[in-house]
Amino acid sequence: MHRPAQRQRQLRSRLLVCAAAVPVILVASGCSSDSDSGSDGAKKDSGSKASASAKADGGDKAAEVEKAAYSKLPEPCDVLSKKTLGELVPKAKDKSGKAGTSSDTATRGSCSWDSLDNNGVDGSQFRWLRVSTLRFDSDASLGTGAKRAQDNFAKQVADAQGTKDAKGIKAQPVQGVGDQATLVKYDLKKDKDTFKQQTFVTRVENAVITVDYNGAGLAGDKAPDAGELGKAAQKAAKEAADAVVAANKGGGKPAGSGEKSKDEKPKDDGKKDDGKKSDGKKSDAPKSDDKASDSSKSDDDKSKASHKS
Repeated sequence: MHRPAQRQRQLRSRLLVCAAAVPVILVASGCSSDSDSGSDGAKKDSGSKASASAKADGGDKAAEVEKAAYSKLPEPCDVLSKKTLGELVPKAKDKSGKAGTSSDTATRGSCSWDSLDNNGVDGSQFRWLRVSTLRFDSDASLGTGAKRAQDNFAKQVADAQGTKDAKGIKAQPVQGVGDQATLVKYDLKKDKDTFKQQTFVTRVENAVITVDYNGAGLAGDKAPDAGELGKAAQKAAKEAADAVVAANKGGGKPAGSGEKSKDEKPKDDGKKDDGKKSDGKKSDAPKSDDKASDSSKSDDDKSKASHKS
């Protein structure tokens, strides 16, 4: 008779024991959950800080750019000696030259000379010379001054090869002048006269020097030797490059050292054309550099191969 009641008491006791155990489990579980959550949060916070720090460091490094070797240019009409001018333009009316227009003489300039040795019915010898200088500063978004100068060097060579109506275009790399040097030569006919054009482009560190030199035999006189004109253009280019080095009080390396800078490409940008006309494509130089190059050319560029006194 008493067994059902006894069983109920035993069941009630078991329920009480289980009920008492449940809060302990819940508390233990809750502590464990909070602990893990805190650990994960700390890890995430630590990771975020590390990531932010890495980005900050990377940003600082990206903003840093190697300083350009040369900070100024010489006066463009003073880069050649009187002796050199006497050889290249012997009959120039004004040996001081004609300076080209420039809105920023610290980064670009040019000067030109022309000479006409008039022998009347026996013919005449004409010579025209121009020296252009360009300097590039280092820029975080555009690259180092040397790299920008490399791009412009390639552009100057490509522009010379793409000259309209030029015949027999040839480009050849030249050693011993600056960090890079290329001579582009061709014939350009104007009326009945053929002008032997020589464009010598050289780069020294972050500066680019372009020498345009042409000659022609007028009124039946014989045409000048293209090889001799090319040697004269090379001499003028080296002298102008040396003037850039001297203007910066010997900073960088000698113009004829031939040592390669960090940014220099292993191969020269000048390519032989084998007498075929270039397709006129220009190199991928930054637009700002193109503008600098274009603005350095004076108005006398229009008479590059046809100017006559």
